[in-house]
Amino acid sequence: MKDIVKGKVWKFGDDIDTDIIIPGRYLVLTDEKDLAACAMEGCDPEFAKKVKPGDIMVGGRNFGCGSSREHAPIAIKGAGISAVVAESFARIFYRNAINIGLPLIEVKGISKHVSQGDELEIDMKNGILRNLTTDEDFQIEGLPPFMVEILNKGGLIPYLKEKLIAEK
Repeated sequence: MKDIVKGKVWKFGDDIDTDIIIPGRYLVLTDEKDLAACAMEGCDPEFAKKVKPGDIMVGGRNFGCGSSREHAPIAIKGAGISAVVAESFARIFYRNAINIGLPLIEVKGISKHVSQGDELEIDMKNGILRNLTTDEDFQIEGLPPFMVEILNKGGLIPYLKEKLIAEK
């Protein structure tokens, strides 16, 4: 996980469920790039064609609600999104995202302070989210150290592989 993440905002509303993130008809896909090509189709059918590596997704309350499908954060990460910022996350989505190495940041009220296309900079180390377009700063809480370690390794599987090798 990078200490500083900077990118253009893709803004979505409250209660963005996993079926909006990756519609159920695509759950037969398993490759990250194939899933990425269908990401957010439920909100913006052109999203996958327009998103750029490093962009940041912003949502409202309860982002990632619905079924516990791991395909949803995989599709978002595969599309090149560097982090998802929302007012709150569904707990299973939150854990699935961390497990695949996708940073999630909760900021109360953020959707009122960010617009589609704004440029954000997230300083993970110092806990500051800056809207470079409006010159507003927001304090963010740091993640627990074990989650930071999982993100730094690229997800739970690479993290566990390293731990198992170290134990030998």
